[in-house]
This record gives sequence, structure tokens and C-alpha cells, in this order.
Amino acid sequence: MKKMQNVTIKGTKDGIILHLDDSCSYDELKKELDQKLSANSRINEDQPLTSVKVQMGNRLLTEKQNEEIKDLIRQKKNLVVDEIVSNVITIEEAKRKKAESEIKSVNRIIRSGQVLEVPGDLLLVGDVNPGGTIKAGGNIFVMGTLKGIAHAGCFGDDQAVITASIMKPSQLRISDCINRSPDQFAETEERLLECAFIDDNRQIVVDRIQVLMHLRPNLTRLEGGL
Repeated sequence: MKKMQNVTIKGTKDGIILHLDDSCSYDELKKELDQKLSANSRINEDQPLTSVKVQMGNRLLTEKQNEEIKDLIRQKKNLVVDEIVSNVITIEEAKRKKAESEIKSVNRIIRSGQVLEVPGDLLLVGDVNPGGTIKAGGNIFVMGTLKGIAHAGCFGDDQAVITASIMKPSQLRISDCINRSPDQFAETEERLLECAFIDDNRQIVVDRIQVLMHLRPNLTRLEGGL
């Protein structure tokens, strides 16, 4: 019976992909990886660096093992590790992803000098006074008056939006885009049920909330959406 390979090397236009079996022992895997790379390595000082992507399957490496695999690959001429990916994640990463996918509901007034920040979506039942700041890794929904600073998608989510019952912010931020409050509305005019989002020109646009049904049809995790 032919022995199953623990290490499979596949060449692509972008470099090399290493598929490492997740059922064998780590020591056995590392030994075969060293043998395979040594047999396939070509020492040529003029040869450009080759990018290597390592796929671990359902094996989760410790930090030490992760560095050992990287060092083993780097020892071979002209090979550079691009990334090591796995189908499993740590408990800490799972908790972080869960927090980023949740809607945090807060019932309070954000006063001047106060900062409220959540990892996922924020549902604020209350006002944001001038000088107050709210930040979210996802979307921001304000059931009240927004007069302070709102920063949605603060970890780089361009699809994030900001909504408010009354939209009169001092500044809007989505991802890395910034937009100060438009001046075309009179101070006494209430701008009811509006939203802010990044358009195709990477500008923050403020519009009526109904446009989100078409722009972000999968916006909420609640049944029915907006």
C-alpha cells in the first residue's frame, strides 16, 4: 500500500502552495517538509524570491511551531513565507470575531468629552451631544440626535454605515474617510432618519435612510433587515 504524502507542493503563478497533512504528528510533518524542500531546492543566487503559502488544514500550530515552520522554509534558498493559514482559530480569535459580529445595544446619552466604542455594530438609544464620540467596528445606529462625532467601520470596513433619527453631526467617519457636517442645512432644520455611507468615489454621502434597502440589502442580522 502506497504511503500517503504528508506534504504536497503545488506551484502557481504567484509562487508555491504547501499543503500539510493535519492527521500526522507534528514531528513527522516537519521532517517530511524538510526533506521535500531540500529535494526541490535549487541554489541560484540570481533566482528571485519565491513566495510560499502554507495551508495547515485542520491543524492549529502554537506560536513556537508556527515560527519553526517559517524558519525551516526560510532556510531554503530563494523561499519566503507569505502566510500560514489554518481552518481552525484560537479561542481568543473566536471571541474577537464573535464580538465583532454582535450588535451592542446601549441606552444612554454620550456627553461632551465621552467616548463610546464597541467592536461590532452599535445601537445607541439616546443622543450624542456635541463633543461626544461614538466608534464602532461595524455599523452605527443612533435612535436619537447625533450632534457629535460618529466613526463607523473603524477597523477598515468600507461597507459600514451610520444612521440617526436626527442627523446633525460635527463629524462623520467611515473606515478611513472623513466628512464634516454639511453646511447646506439650516441650523434649525431637523434632518430626520438619515444615513451616511461611502459612495463609489470614496466620499461619505448623507441620504435618506430608505436608500439603504438598495445599497446595503444585507445590512442587518435581524430578520427582514431595514
